[in-house]
Amino acid sequence: MSRGFFLTFEGLDGSGKTTQLRRLATALEVQGNSIVTLRQPGGTPLGDRIRSILLDSKSEATLGPIAPAAELALMFADRAQAIAQIIQPALTAGKIVLCDRYTDSSEAYQGGGRQLGSSRILAMHAAACDNLQPDLTLLLLPSLEASLRRARHRNHRHTNAHGTDENRFERESDEFYRRIYTAYEAIAAREPHRVVVLRDDASIEHIHQQILHIVATRLPQAIATP
Repeated sequence: MSRGFFLTFEGLDGSGKTTQLRRLATALEVQGNSIVTLRQPGGTPLGDRIRSILLDSKSEATLGPIAPAAELALMFADRAQAIAQIIQPALTAGKIVLCDRYTDSSEAYQGGGRQLGSSRILAMHAAACDNLQPDLTLLLLPSLEASLRRARHRNHRHTNAHGTDENRFERESDEFYRRIYTAYEAIAAREPHRVVVLRDDASIEHIHQQILHIVATRLPQAIATP
């Protein structure tokens, strides 16, 4: 392909998006595609530093409370660096880019959860990201309760295994997450041509097969289905 394909995975922590991104990357690579994967925040040296500030629950013990607008600005600093250093070069080279979170996350978490509003996030996206949009977004949106339960259990395991955590957001209230959930639904309703919602709280393999079918319809030259 002359220009690459930009696919993002979205959803609450615990929705299964990271697992599904890895499985899709493997499936695409097996079929001979050149794949670039990254996560946000993170994925570049600068982004990894920003991630450690934004996600570690101990950050605010040393830095003090992070203002919602500062949180938003850091998210977009990470994103702008990832676009310049990884995403745009990969797309120019004709590669398939799979990204774990993108601007939809900022609209959901900072716009909805932090109540900064969608218009502010979209203006930041236009300014910091030159309005680069994914070609396809897979939004994993199982029940709120199931997502939160899995996310909090996962972070507990991560803390025990590594001595660090990334649960600064997971400590927020259920109401915070209800606002995020509602914001994701609004994004999907606004952009049905780009955002495909997978609501099933089904097995990993079942969701994977659904994703393979979706990708095959949008990018038939990249993946062959039986």
